[in-house]
Amino acid sequence: MTACPTGIAHTYMAAEKLVQAARSLGHEIKVETQGSIGAENHLSDNDVRDADAVIIAADKDVDRSRFVGKRVLAVGVAEGIRHPEQLLEQARSAPVYGGEEGAGAGNGAGAGVGAAPAVGGSGGGKERSVTYKALMNGVSYMIPFVVVGGLLIAISLALGGHPQADGGLVIPDGSFWKHVNDIGVIGFTLMVPVLSGYIAYAIGDRPALVPGMIGGWIANTGSLYDSKAGAGFIGAIVTGFLAGYLVQWIKKVKVPKFARPIMPIIVIPIVATTVLGLFFIYVIGRPISWVFTHLTDWLGGMTGSSAILLGALLGLMIAFDMGGPVNKTAFLFGAGLIATGNQTVMGMCAAAIPVMPLGQGLATLVRRRLYSEQERETGMAALFMGLFGISEGAIPFAAARPAQVIPANMLGGAVAGALAGTTGVTDAVPHGGPIVAVLGAVGGVPAFFLAVVAGSVVTAVTTVVLVDVVERRKGGVAARAAVGVEADVAPVVVGVGAGVGRGGGGGGVASRTGVGAVSVPAGHVGASVEEVDGAAADSAGVEVADRADGGDGGDGSDGSDGSDGSDGSSDGAGRDEGAGSEVLSGYLTGQTVKTQLVADEKEAAIREMAELVAGTGKVADVDELVRVALAREAQGTTGLGEEIAIPHAKTDAVTAPVVGFARSADGIDWGSPDGTRARLVFLISVPEAAAGDEHLRILALLSRKLMAADFRARLQGAEDEAAILRVLGEIQ
Repeated sequence: MTACPTGIAHTYMAAEKLVQAARSLGHEIKVETQGSIGAENHLSDNDVRDADAVIIAADKDVDRSRFVGKRVLAVGVAEGIRHPEQLLEQARSAPVYGGEEGAGAGNGAGAGVGAAPAVGGSGGGKERSVTYKALMNGVSYMIPFVVVGGLLIAISLALGGHPQADGGLVIPDGSFWKHVNDIGVIGFTLMVPVLSGYIAYAIGDRPALVPGMIGGWIANTGSLYDSKAGAGFIGAIVTGFLAGYLVQWIKKVKVPKFARPIMPIIVIPIVATTVLGLFFIYVIGRPISWVFTHLTDWLGGMTGSSAILLGALLGLMIAFDMGGPVNKTAFLFGAGLIATGNQTVMGMCAAAIPVMPLGQGLATLVRRRLYSEQERETGMAALFMGLFGISEGAIPFAAARPAQVIPANMLGGAVAGALAGTTGVTDAVPHGGPIVAVLGAVGGVPAFFLAVVAGSVVTAVTTVVLVDVVERRKGGVAARAAVGVEADVAPVVVGVGAGVGRGGGGGGVASRTGVGAVSVPAGHVGASVEEVDGAAADSAGVEVADRADGGDGGDGSDGSDGSDGSDGSSDGAGRDEGAGSEVLSGYLTGQTVKTQLVADEKEAAIREMAELVAGTGKVADVDELVRVALAREAQGTTGLGEEIAIPHAKTDAVTAPVVGFARSADGIDWGSPDGTRARLVFLISVPEAAAGDEHLRILALLSRKLMAADFRARLQGAEDEAAILRVLGEIQ
């Protein structure tokens, strides 16, 4: 099966490789793909019932509930591409999946507590991959709440706020803008439970959603555990993981058959919610309340110390958890001193408050290639929120990359707080950000803006450096994986008593094979080496069962829709004759074909191909097309292996879909997972309005056909543009 929110190439490559391998071994095969363009060639209940074994080659969370009672072998999607024959052999002796651990749970390859690391997994193994995918799932669902809530609050303050004598802003009760502000506050309030809930959902599936959300609400409501501040987004991450793994554990409890139908909808949610809620209130909440109280007392003893030291300390605290107990301690400490006439402490806090959203937003502008399109859009919203002193605008970045973003935020906050303390900045209202300076609440306005700008720049630069270092390290891991450093690691075998499975297996047990797919919740990508290599979180699954005739499936009896090679030949040989003049729905023409690229490195090759397709008149802005294509490369290489690269871009820099093709005699280093240099390069460009299915459909067609070695050889050997078009005309 396949499931990829940002690209599907590796999905179809794995499926096609497994199809070819199964046919070469005399097995029947059926392929189901499930990705951004929906499920194709769906496996029926009869298909599953008749199968002897299931292979799940997946880097995404999958639902295994329909495979209960079948032999199940789970690996990463790259293994489906690299070692399909081995997987088919290993499936023969895979353990029978009992369904206790995750029937209906959203677990990817290697699911199940204690399972061995998946093949090709990065140093953290399976557990790290599941953790990363769950965290990114929560962040992706949280971002809209942050953006909508934060912008509504900022807009209501800007348009409906009435300046006060002390420089503050007050929105009159009952006014239109007060209602807009209230709606924004609701969005912000829901932000933390949503983060927690969808982290839990990615681990424990639907039964974990309710305990995760309620746990997140409890974590963010300090009054439930006698704290003046909730645990914020950090508490939500904790409750999300606790809820997910708690539900996973409860699912393993064996219950009578009559009780099983009510377990996921009644028993598990109620038990998990109650246990998690009480655990947080009585066990985790107490230390949070203790920290809040003692931090406040400690800060009270520092009011007479160095202004630089106090400012730096307050800046560190403000930036640490953005709404959590540490942040609230510093903020309420500064706000409380305003009434005593000491406004300098609040001035230090006010300078640090906008640094996080401004710094993270600036980072997305400075190094756009390090961020996805969604992150860049969130960065723009964060910049706007920062102007109004809404520090929560940086939470999506901190939740997604805590090890890089939180230290960068704290460093920038410390710089801003220290500069404000040194220059004697004051703030007469319990709020921060440039808005309070514009409205006259700040004393020492030039110094205040200097502190804010300096802190924001420090945060942005530090973030970019740390994120870039991590990306480079990932690239190094990918390169080592590509040359087979971890080639000896066995795939994960999933089922009762799951362990590490290696090749072999008895003869004649499995003689019918089909690629199977299972549904998965939409979410963010995982952190396996395959994804770092450029597989955009693809997955594939295989079913194995008996077929007496061992045919090649040419008559369509494999249940395929024809797109997986149901023409009876996996390589498509003999289809040159009569190839239509239209290639890939007419998007690729003689104008967009080049026999040899001049460029010898990736960026130059993408630009050369962008200029090539611009000759059709369908490209309005070549530079923007190149920028978007390179931004996609920054998310993960589009080098697919087998000497193939398919860079692609969704952008209104093109007015209509267009596909270019070019060859490189010496090959170009594209960071492909198998270490090969790209000699066959396709550029797919589609406008935003047409991007939904069209580029995915083109990618699917290309990826599947390019897995045929004979097809690639003929494409490489074609003498001129006309010959190339004849070969490409085979893609249907």
